Order: sequence, then structure tokens, then C-alpha cells
Amino acid sequence: MRILIVDNNTIMLRLILSLLNVFGYTNIDEAKSGSAAMECLRENKNNSIISDRNMQPMSGLELLRQARTEEELREVRLKVKVQNVIAAKQAGVNNHIVKPFKAETLRAKVNAVRDDS
Repeated sequence: MRILIVDNNTIMLRLILSLLNVFGYTNIDEAKSGSAAMECLRENKNNSIISDRNMQPMSGLELLRQARTEEELREVRLKVKVQNVIAAKQAGVNNHIVKPFKAETLRAKVNAVRDDS
């Protein structure tokens, strides 16, 4: 599974990257903006995204909506760190995690996405 982490907060990005490495996931890309994430998705064919919701100028939900409009990205498993679960579901999120989160919660969510693939 190739995972893309999207977060404009470098500390949070590094934390998630480190946790995923500890959990055994090593095929990971990272982006600090929605536009950079779209480029990465098109180039690397990631099959799972972990994205922050609160980014500018493109929010995590806008990123997910845009990814869903592109034929080759429709099957990407989407996970977003959100406060508003309803908005996330409407945007097409497959799974969500609320900040702050525990390492084991992140592991369980990522494993669930992997197992659904």
C-alpha cells in the first residue's frame, strides 16, 4: 500500500510519518498542500491518503472532492483528520480520525483501509 500524508503542519506530518514507519508502513509520500498532494497522487498512484482538513488555500475536504472527480483517482482510499464527520462523509471520505488521536487508533484506521483494499 502506498500512502500519501497531507498536512501543512510539519510537526504533525513528521509524527504521522514516524508512527506509520513504526507500524511497518514504508511506502509513504508526503505533501504540505492540497495542490502538492494532487500532483503527488497523479505521479505516484497512491492508493491511500491521510489528510488534514484545515489547510489553505485548498482544505483537506476540497482535496478529497477534487480527487474524486478524476477517473484514475476515484479508487483511492481517503482518510481525513477532521472535527466535522458529516462534512467528511459528504466529501467522500472512507474513514476518519479525530485529532488528537492515539497511535493505536491511527494504526487501526490505516490497517482497516489496507484490509479493505
